[in-house]
Amino acid sequence: MDVRILGPLEVWDEGEQIPLRGAKQRALLAILALHANEVVSTDRLVDQLWVDQQPDSAALRVRVSQLRKALRQCGKSLVTQPPGYSLRLERSQLDLFRFEDLVGASTGVDPEIAAARLREALGVWRGQALADFAYETFAQPAIARLEELRLVVLEKRIDADLALGRHAELVAEIDALVGEHPFRERLRAQLMLALYRSGRQADALAVYTATRKLLVDELGIEPGTALHELEAAILRHDPDLDSEPPAAPERSILVAPLDARRFDDLVALAEPLARRPARELILAQLIDSASGLAEASALARERRRDLQARGMVARAAAFATDSPAADLVRIATEQDVDLLLIEASAALLEDETLRHVLSAAPCDVAVLVPRDEVPPPGPVLVPFTGAEHDWTAVELGAWIARSQRVSLQLAGPVESGRDASRLLARASLAVQRALGVDAEPLLLEPGTESLVAAADHAALVVVGLTDRWQRDGLGAVRRALVTEARPPAVIVRGGARPGGLAPPESHTRFTWSIAAR
Repeated sequence: MDVRILGPLEVWDEGEQIPLRGAKQRALLAILALHANEVVSTDRLVDQLWVDQQPDSAALRVRVSQLRKALRQCGKSLVTQPPGYSLRLERSQLDLFRFEDLVGASTGVDPEIAAARLREALGVWRGQALADFAYETFAQPAIARLEELRLVVLEKRIDADLALGRHAELVAEIDALVGEHPFRERLRAQLMLALYRSGRQADALAVYTATRKLLVDELGIEPGTALHELEAAILRHDPDLDSEPPAAPERSILVAPLDARRFDDLVALAEPLARRPARELILAQLIDSASGLAEASALARERRRDLQARGMVARAAAFATDSPAADLVRIATEQDVDLLLIEASAALLEDETLRHVLSAAPCDVAVLVPRDEVPPPGPVLVPFTGAEHDWTAVELGAWIARSQRVSLQLAGPVESGRDASRLLARASLAVQRALGVDAEPLLLEPGTESLVAAADHAALVVVGLTDRWQRDGLGAVRRALVTEARPPAVIVRGGARPGGLAPPESHTRFTWSIAAR
């Protein structure tokens, strides 16, 4: 069987396309293929297939039965495994796996081989990923992340070609890509380098001037460090430009308060996170009226200068918008952000702007629910049940604990002779390997009372959203943490890319999941 999602959804078997009838059947396969070899819970499938509806589990069982029947000639690939279903595929049976494997095989090899393998990887694509689901809520974050991954691989292939001296023939291709993706600084840096190596220094500098004008006019930010240093190197005819491609831009944390009064709270949380490992901080102040733009811009520049004085790499932007959610998602995507850090009141998911950001942003999103009083010193507490977004919360909690030099506690339930100690041990081993942080297990009686009591001894609580947050909101336990517990809370929704707990070889992949291993 050959399942293809890097284009319209298709299933082939021995050269014959298998018909898939019905929108729900096709969507079910798409969701399972995006999480191939993982168990996708029944709750999650129901939420994503029937948005804003309340079907019972029987409706899902019907769709699963239909899909099994359609795939029967290909073997038993769709299996029932509590708490849901899993599509079992070999690496050769999914085009996304083949793409990932070719990209992985391009690392650490001669540029000629790397360029060939990256071309082959890009040739696996047949258009936009999941093109027939472009307007489906469940598919939009995945489509955005896969498109970003395709562009990253395309940039890697261009780097390999630049290293092979193919700059003259690359100019037209990169110029066209810049037209399609005008805010991708990496592509603009590659165009500048290709032009410079082709003897067109003035044209290369003109690209920088146009880039700076675009970023300042549209986003209110200066070009990043890599692009600025490339311009300086071109001006001084740096001999290194004749042999090395420009350095990749740093990954970044986007700090974007919904309430300007909470900017400093978010920066205080973000700054230590950006120090180790080093990341760029992007400060974005979105305002609803152009009349306040001058003041907001001045404050943004002042915060940027303060961060730079403390040794941070930072950029800042302020602009007026009547679509703050869409603009935040756009900036997070264009700047290849690792983490989007925003804030909200305890009402949280009732805010439509916040709900859109949580639904559409391709990166991890952390929502700070602040407190007016500064809590006394204490550990970072992460309630953990092994759900999808819990793993992102563990990573962020460990990252915060390490950066602030405090302890990390992982809390799990104990009931009816069973406890979560094995699950907590898995998470602890993961953060020790990835971040060098020890995690203290904390077993609690089930329910909100014991968890809120434990939280009252922490300096910060970091908790992942449930799989059903779009339908059920925070849920009783998380709502109690943000409304009743003493310390501030950070609510986390994991993005599509593999997080820091994934092994290093999977960091360029889309599909790795620690929860499935």
